[in-house]
Amino acid sequence: MIPLRALLRRQSAAVMTVLIIVINVFCFLYKDIQPGYMQNALVAHYALIPDHLRPFSLITSMFLHGGWFHLIGNMWFLWVFGSHVEDTLGAAKFAVFYLVSGIASGLVQLALNLGSPVPTIGASGAIAGVMGAFLILYPRARVVTLIFIIVFITTVELPAAFMLIYWFAIQLISGVSSFSSFTDQGGVAWFAHVGGFLAGILIVKAFLGNRRRYSY
Repeated sequence: MIPLRALLRRQSAAVMTVLIIVINVFCFLYKDIQPGYMQNALVAHYALIPDHLRPFSLITSMFLHGGWFHLIGNMWFLWVFGSHVEDTLGAAKFAVFYLVSGIASGLVQLALNLGSPVPTIGASGAIAGVMGAFLILYPRARVVTLIFIIVFITTVELPAAFMLIYWFAIQLISGVSSFSSFTDQGGVAWFAHVGGFLAGILIVKAFLGNRRRYSY
């Protein structure tokens, strides 16, 4: 299932969401134009690596991506859900919320992979936090979703609560099944997704303040 758009009205421009996307694209392009040895050096220095932890990598690893598919997929999910979460929290609070969610997801990944030499990169943990926040803020919103049924492709409107809980269940089941699928050949940091999603659920109300929760 691929979310296409949430059927919600925004009251303001999603400036911070766009800025985060631009920063991610810039970082990806900067890394991509470097020669191979420099790309490896950038990943070694800025990625989250449990057996060689640099505290700042809990943030810098969020802005590195492994390829175009990785980048585009993450940025698309960020736009679909983050633009509305930002609309409710406000740009400044959304930026802090995004970083805190990403750090929380990184700490979960770190805790479950102590001693691993495998680097973790990508914004998906922070974006999972945004999705967790969306679940709390807009549980009854409808999300236009692209689905694949054998050889057919169609769109349906799904309740946000159903889609996001289904997504979370997939991450949790996949994580439990493989415990850590990040290997030397690469993989998905399932528990970073789980940790980010739960962090978003738990902390979003602290960022909400007196702002209105729903914008249908």
